[in-house]
Parts: sequence; C-alpha cells; structure tokens
Amino acid sequence: MMKTESTTTTTALNYGDLNDTQRDKLLRYINGNPGIRYRELLRLSNLTNGVLTYHLALLEKSDRIQVDRNENKKMTRYYPNNIPIQETNIIGYIRQDATRQIVLFILQNDLCTFDKIVEHTKKAPSTISWHLKRLKEAGIISVQHGRYLLYHVTDREMVAEVLRKYKQRFIDKVVDRYTEAIEEL
Repeated sequence: MMKTESTTTTTALNYGDLNDTQRDKLLRYINGNPGIRYRELLRLSNLTNGVLTYHLALLEKSDRIQVDRNENKKMTRYYPNNIPIQETNIIGYIRQDATRQIVLFILQNDLCTFDKIVEHTKKAPSTISWHLKRLKEAGIISVQHGRYLLYHVTDREMVAEVLRKYKQRFIDKVVDRYTEAIEEL
C-alpha cells in the first residue's frame, strides 16, 4: 500500500502532538516540584534516558524551564522559569529533609550551636557537619566565631518566604514516598 501525502502529514502531526504532551507532562512535574532532579523526572515520567534528555533540552532551549547544574555538574535540578534565581538556590538545598530540618531549626532559634543542631535533628554529627558546610558555601547560613560557633540564616526573610511558599510541595513529596512504600508491601 502506498502512503499518501495526507497520511504522512497526519502521522507527523500525531507524533508532534505526542511530543507536546510529553513536554507538557514534564512541565507539570517541574512546576509541581521545583528543584526536581533528573532521576525523579525519569521515574515519574517513565521515559527513557534519551527521550527525557531530548525533551528537557527543548524545554530549556525554549526558556520554559530553568536548569541548575551544581557541584561540577554532578547534580542537575529543574525549575519553572518563573522562580527567581535567589529562590532556586535555596530550594535546591531545602528539598532535602535533613537540610530543611537544620534550616528550620536555625530560623526558629536564630543563633544555634552545632551541638544543639545535632540534638534537635537526631542525625550523626558528621552528617550535620556536611550539611552545614554545604549551606555555608551556598551562602544560606553563616557562622559567628566566639566561644562557640554560632550558626544563623543569612537572609532570614528570603529563606522563610521560600519555606512558606513551597512547604506544601515538600510535604506532599514525603507523603507520596510513604504511600508508595506502603503500596509496595
């Protein structure tokens, strides 16, 4: 059977629609989970590596998303294009539960010692030290030297606003993971 021009055009349009649908789906994931990592998108979208990379590159090229490649390009996070760059820096760190616990504790107590942070989070001192180092390098917290090292949030208003604005999205993610784990049992 010979293909006609209209059949080829229809097939091309359907394929284009499918690609638009995949990109729209990715945009929904990114909008709903600012700072989402590549592996999370891969799992949620059920796309292959190559297809996901292709669609993310198109979304980035068309300025529909922001891409943050940190730590020598070892970690890539994706954000909606309407989030200010100052917020993306904070979101990238507070998406992690341990880091978010540390930042919240310091926000609530203003100046905190290392021991108080360890006591509050119930994490190993080496874990807390690693998170504090990263937060300090990112400029999210700073340290006052004295009799004790005292940690405090650098821009309290900005960090508090980001936590308030995106809090529900972080909570939803934790609940979703818990639900998925229960369903697998």
